[in-house]
Amino acid sequence: MTIKLMQGNEAIAMGALAAGCRFYAGYPITPSTEVAEVMSRELPKVGGKFIQMEDEIASMAAIIGGSVGGLKSMTATSGPGFSLMQENIGYAAMAEIPCVVVNVQRLGPSTGQPTAASQGDVMQARWGTHGDHPIIALSPISVAQSFDLTVKAFNLSEKYRTPVILLTDEIIGHMREPIELPDFDTIEKVERVVTDSPADYKAFRNGPGDAPPMANFGMGYRYHITGLFHDEVGFPTQRLDEIDPWLERVNGKLERNADDILLYQKDYQPGARTAILSYGASARTARHAMKQLRAKGEKVNLFTAQTIWPFPEKAVEELADSVERIIVPEMNLGQLALEVERVAGRKKVVRVNRANGEMVTPNMILRAVEA
Repeated sequence: MTIKLMQGNEAIAMGALAAGCRFYAGYPITPSTEVAEVMSRELPKVGGKFIQMEDEIASMAAIIGGSVGGLKSMTATSGPGFSLMQENIGYAAMAEIPCVVVNVQRLGPSTGQPTAASQGDVMQARWGTHGDHPIIALSPISVAQSFDLTVKAFNLSEKYRTPVILLTDEIIGHMREPIELPDFDTIEKVERVVTDSPADYKAFRNGPGDAPPMANFGMGYRYHITGLFHDEVGFPTQRLDEIDPWLERVNGKLERNADDILLYQKDYQPGARTAILSYGASARTARHAMKQLRAKGEKVNLFTAQTIWPFPEKAVEELADSVERIIVPEMNLGQLALEVERVAGRKKVVRVNRANGEMVTPNMILRAVEA
């Protein structure tokens, strides 16, 4: 194990390499560009391929193709580029193509402030592409978690045949912290395994299991890929007896495997009447505010979400039942707070928001708790 000082963006790139990523396609955009820079330098060393595309639409299309061809694939971007990727993210969800999309959030909308932090893409990560579709979005709060959650993103993507969003932000992406880098050979990796014969293979089989094995193009397995609703072999269909089983399987596979997908940390005190719930860079502020409150003798619970989509509904519901109010600090005008309010009730939720490119401060949380 090696200890290194590195940026969050660098840790994301190293996590991707550790997870087995061997194809990267992207377009440089602040504040995510360091991910591409590291991948362009390191991928050729391990036999991988790096390509700078002409824009983010092409970048997303390229990693879909790379994944279908058998390579674990990733791209990285920020707000405007993430907006351009949405149609192809929907394609990956419909065609059940594993890939990882890193969004290092910056202040928006539009060009906004490229070097300012934000958590304004939370709802876009869930609902940015049209239609009902499953999605996983992970949000690290440190450089070490940037590495760990990137590995997790690739494993979940392969396991459930779905695009996974790593939703970080400018603060986490650009901050530097010491990190213990493990031997990459010791890291658990989910790989594709196909045991069916080519004659029996159905790429979109609706059972048994939630995610049928994926055969790479060129292995001798024939199937069709389309953005249209399709049958079990992948050809377009309008038959409800083929569409409905697909809808049930694909839109339920994440919920049925929630214990494997939902990641969160709880720091609870018996008798606490107030809780703070946060994620990403704002969770660092929340943790500092919690320590200040406890130093004053206040009992406060802290819930930190690493998986924000699917939303950890049951865990938040249990938290809401145990306290009188939940403080939700975030660098936007209240996006994840909407989900907390849906579960806990609006009267229990106190929003602490900042959407001007600056971090939520501990004093802002303290004032909310003491109000």
